[in-house]
Amino acid sequence: MYYRIFIAITATLVMNSLVQAKTIRLVTLEYPPYEYTQDGQLKGLAVDVIRRTFKEMNQPITIEVLPWARAMRYIKEGSRDAVFTAFKTPERERFADFSNQVLMQQAVSLFVRRDSKIAFDGDLRELDTYSLGVVRKISYGLKLDNAIKTDTFKRVEEANEGTQNFGLLLKKRVDMVASTKYGGYHILKKLDRESDVKELPISVQNLPSYIAFSKERKLTQLRDEFDKTLGRLKQSGEYQKIIDDYFARQL
Repeated sequence: MYYRIFIAITATLVMNSLVQAKTIRLVTLEYPPYEYTQDGQLKGLAVDVIRRTFKEMNQPITIEVLPWARAMRYIKEGSRDAVFTAFKTPERERFADFSNQVLMQQAVSLFVRRDSKIAFDGDLRELDTYSLGVVRKISYGLKLDNAIKTDTFKRVEEANEGTQNFGLLLKKRVDMVASTKYGGYHILKKLDRESDVKELPISVQNLPSYIAFSKERKLTQLRDEFDKTLGRLKQSGEYQKIIDDYFARQL
């Protein structure tokens, strides 16, 4: 009898170990400074937080950089396990389990050419005579997303990624581009065009972004463990240290 109990316990431990050892496949996009490739290496503020959190969980991961539309399709289909950094929308919540813990707090801003006379007081309806550049399939939060859907702007041009989006602005194909604050400055620094573009002084919206797990993959338990672990990192001060260390390396 004891031998049977021993075998049962051993089998359970082995199964738990196998489950824990299963590599979780994450997808993300080129979205500096949160996640981006440089010299063949994946880097970024959110990448550092993601890696540290899963390391604390003893959970192996892979991270694949994809165009955003494809990344979201893979999560919806269940061919990948989770995506980051994602804004929470009603449409996405139908096929993804979002973390409760905020992964990154992001300010969405509008950028214009340095000599632009565009003024923004927080009311997007006042910008109806201007064209806007955005990245295809990216959510900029409900406020700006709704303005785009209701044809608030004179014209909306779509680019495949952030650098192309700012290229539209620099080539004078659009009057403004939307981007996260840090993301916009990262791209301008990379292009060495910081002196040619300015951020409008009022942000469109301050938005939390998350990691979202595919509902098809049935990973709610993993999502809950991620929440607990990230919460502990925040409470201990380690989360803020990761952020501080990242920006210290950029100086």
